[in-house]
Amino acid sequence: MVIPTPVLLVEDNIADAYLLMDMLKEADEQQWQVVQAKRLSSALEYLRNSHFDIILLDLTLPDSKGLNTVTQIQAAARDLPIVVLTGLDDQELAVQAVALGAQDYLVKGEIATDTLMRAIRYAMERGRILQQLQESERRTLIALEKERELNQLKSSFVSMVSHEFRTPMTTIRLCAEKLQGDNPQLTPERRNQYLDLMQGSIADMLQLLDEVLFLGRIDTGGLHYEPTTLNLEDFCCELTETLQLSASDRKLTFTCQGDCTQAVMDAILLRHIFTNLLSNAIKYSRAGSTIQFGLTCEDSTATFQIQDQGIGIPVSDRKRLFETFHRATNVGSIQGTGLGLSIVKKCVDLHQGQIQIESEVNVGTTVTVTLSLGKMRV
Repeated sequence: MVIPTPVLLVEDNIADAYLLMDMLKEADEQQWQVVQAKRLSSALEYLRNSHFDIILLDLTLPDSKGLNTVTQIQAAARDLPIVVLTGLDDQELAVQAVALGAQDYLVKGEIATDTLMRAIRYAMERGRILQQLQESERRTLIALEKERELNQLKSSFVSMVSHEFRTPMTTIRLCAEKLQGDNPQLTPERRNQYLDLMQGSIADMLQLLDEVLFLGRIDTGGLHYEPTTLNLEDFCCELTETLQLSASDRKLTFTCQGDCTQAVMDAILLRHIFTNLLSNAIKYSRAGSTIQFGLTCEDSTATFQIQDQGIGIPVSDRKRLFETFHRATNVGSIQGTGLGLSIVKKCVDLHQGQIQIESEVNVGTTVTVTLSLGKMRV
């Protein structure tokens, strides 16, 4: 079965319109489905509500004349090929219309069936080629933008790694120099302090490498959501106790409401989410302050909330919170990689959950993560 080609004929002269429709029927009645519009306003209405493959356009209409007709039709149907219909005394105007973007023009009184068919088919073919070129240009621009973003990420990565590795490497080098040789003034206690500093610096570098590799696995599709049955209350209690050991003079508290003992979630992703969020709360909080970690399980939903009394996040930084390597402008000399929240967001997305951050500078930040308590997904 032949699917007819929809044609919009914009022509107010009844005789000219019938002549053109007869030519189309003569060529192949089943190939063309013609809709006539006698005014520009009617043509624009048809274009808003119907699909067409080509437009046959008279430049002189009751409500529009000249190049303005072409301009308005193009604005309403930017990608549709247009064949202009003109009188003997309007050929110069028709040429200008083609320069504006019409595919071709035909002179009334000189139109034959074969010339009409040739003009329509050539216009449609040129229109398809133009669309392909535009699509190719669009894809090229997207590829260039992605390359620019990739180069920017590479630059940020090199800058971050060089900065974040410099401090622990310097610490290790200085401690190694102190431990070299047989120094009688080096007490066992001082030796152990140097060894602890070296081990801490190595741990910092290993953590940075782990974050980079983990983020890479997510971005390349190498990490998947793998749920297991989990006691969320025990999980959060254990994580709180572990991070309290490194919280210095900040205090972590954990509270739980509802039955959170039978969740179905990915424990590895959860650990990355809340280790990063709690570590940030510790890092950016004032000495002696309390960090509250709350969990509420209700209506098949687990709501996690972490509230600190830290430096807060400036409004100008909030749109870029989850960008890789981005750090807030008020962090000062506080060390960090800019990877934590990016990892958190990707892990939350893998859970098909939501994360919301509310913050006020010099008051504190509240992070709320909402996840489904879930069922095992096949």
